[in-house]
Formats: sequence, structure tokens, C-alpha cells
Amino acid sequence: MLKIIDIGIENATAFCISGKITKADISIVLSHAKNKTERYGSIVIYEEIQNFRGIELLAVIEEFKYLFEMGLSNILKVAVVTDKKWLMKVASLEAKIFRNIEIKCFQLNEKSLAIEFLKKA
Repeated sequence: MLKIIDIGIENATAFCISGKITKADISIVLSHAKNKTERYGSIVIYEEIQNFRGIELLAVIEEFKYLFEMGLSNILKVAVVTDKKWLMKVASLEAKIFRNIEIKCFQLNEKSLAIEFLKKA
């Protein structure tokens, strides 16, 4: 399940993830991100991940389609909030691959720090 949330930053796409991510879930986030990008030019992303149980292949394909259409240059920062060590390692790897995007991980009890990090974009 995926839920869009408001973190008080106008150009933020913010969401909570739990369970398995479906194509419908990812479509909601990508639509939200596209609208924010069209409105503000660049965005920041807040991902809060709890009880993650995987992602459907169709959701991954949908995300790649979005990235092909919109690109990555409009994403300034990404805050990943989770208690899963393996997800923190994945985010660290992504930070090395996508060097133009500042990606940082936070523990679940550090949500306010994650939001402050994004506000400084």
C-alpha cells in the first residue's frame, strides 16, 4: 500500500509505503511527481518505508517509463526514512549512481530531520 502525505514542502512528493507496491500505487506517486515537476520545475522526494514486502514488476516498468519521459534532472533531493538496514544500503548505492541527486537515509524516529534536509533544497 502506498499513501501520499503532506510534509509541508510545496515542491515535495511525499509518501508512505507498506506491504507490496502495485502498479496502481506507483502510478499515483508518479502522477503526483509529474504534477509537482510541471508546477515547480524541480522536486524533492520523501519516502517513508515500513513493512516493505516487495514491488510488482509492472510497477517497476511504470517507474522506468516515467524516468524515461521526465528524466532525473528535476529531482533535487531524496529522503528515505526506514528502519530496514538493507534499504539504507540500497539508497546509499543509488546515491553513488545518481550523483546529481542528494539522497540521504534517516531512521523512522528521524522524520523531522528528513523533512529539514529536504527544506534546504
